[in-house]
Amino acid sequence: MNIVSRVRNYPKIGLVILAFVAFVGLGMPDGLLGVAWPSIRSGFSVPLDALGMFLTALVIGYMTSSFFSGPIVTRLGVGKVLAISCGLTGIALFGYTFVPAWWMMVLLGVVAGFGAGAIDAGLNTYVAAHFSEGLMQWLHASWGVGITLGPIIMTLGLGATETWHTGYRIVGGFQLFLAACFVLTLPMWSDNGTPAAHDEPKKLTDYKTPMGETMRQPRVWMSALLFFLYVGAEGALGTWIYTLLTESRGIDPTLAGFWAGSYWATFTVGRIIAGLFANRIGINKLVIGGLLGALTGGLLLVWNPSAAVNLLAVAIIGFSIAPIFPAMMSGTSKRVGEHFAANTIGMQMTATGLGTAVIPGLMGVIAKQVSLETIPLILLGVYAGLLGVYLAVSK
Repeated sequence: MNIVSRVRNYPKIGLVILAFVAFVGLGMPDGLLGVAWPSIRSGFSVPLDALGMFLTALVIGYMTSSFFSGPIVTRLGVGKVLAISCGLTGIALFGYTFVPAWWMMVLLGVVAGFGAGAIDAGLNTYVAAHFSEGLMQWLHASWGVGITLGPIIMTLGLGATETWHTGYRIVGGFQLFLAACFVLTLPMWSDNGTPAAHDEPKKLTDYKTPMGETMRQPRVWMSALLFFLYVGAEGALGTWIYTLLTESRGIDPTLAGFWAGSYWATFTVGRIIAGLFANRIGINKLVIGGLLGALTGGLLLVWNPSAAVNLLAVAIIGFSIAPIFPAMMSGTSKRVGEHFAANTIGMQMTATGLGTAVIPGLMGVIAKQVSLETIPLILLGVYAGLLGVYLAVSK
């Protein structure tokens, strides 16, 4: 490849910065719900398992936009999708704090999910096509920064104002600020769809494989199942750890809030470190090693001999699972083939939305019927299943 081609293909610094900011913005709302849920539940007088209804609303919006992310990004461009997504999310987050009835908050959840879905799928496809495995880890680490800040913002907001509204309004304002930034920088994204030159290898986004042909591939569905299980488990612990620690294990609410934040903090550190070694270690070792670590942390959480071990378990799980999602995303073309990779990424992101609703929601139903202590047991089962599916699809 000549010098001109190298310069043309090297990501613009501004583009990379905007991608980092976008991932931070995507993560922040996800970190709010776990700490806010007990207060939301009390304020609206809804039962413990009503969380499943809200998560279902989020996933309906998320799955709809992520599944159609390809045509959306093609028509509008990545920059406009970023701007619209952040705008919709900001409006929904502010709306949560003003509606008088639970069903209205559920409806706004559809809007928030729709706002996040298209940008998540579109940006992941772009990153997988243009960036290295190491940069993929770092970009997703910035999502970890956002979701780490979420519980901290909510905990501080509850402590200062005694209402969950404050945290959502702060993050909603940040989302609207990001939307304005992306509107002002739209020209930076205008030339990102340039096809590869004839002497360069095709990128994932250059293939125009029909969706029907992609959906006939068994390995595509197994690959989507990986993301259903992974994101379901990741979100489940983030959503339920605060409730588990405070309502079942008697941990001080403020301390539990910061422990919930430690989950995402070690998660973020794990992705930063993984980005340094991803190209040398390889995708398979990152994923398998991470799952073995997650199983270890899950066993400690089930054991529960002391409060300190709970903190250690949460930190181990967060650190261990950190590289799994970006590594599996980078490895999509190796699992299913380059012709099917772009369509598969959209399906994978749709599966993440389904996993986000089904697995944490199912945990809530079982916890209500049996005990909150079933949560770490279910988590162990999901991690074990994820390891089995990954080993099967990676052969």
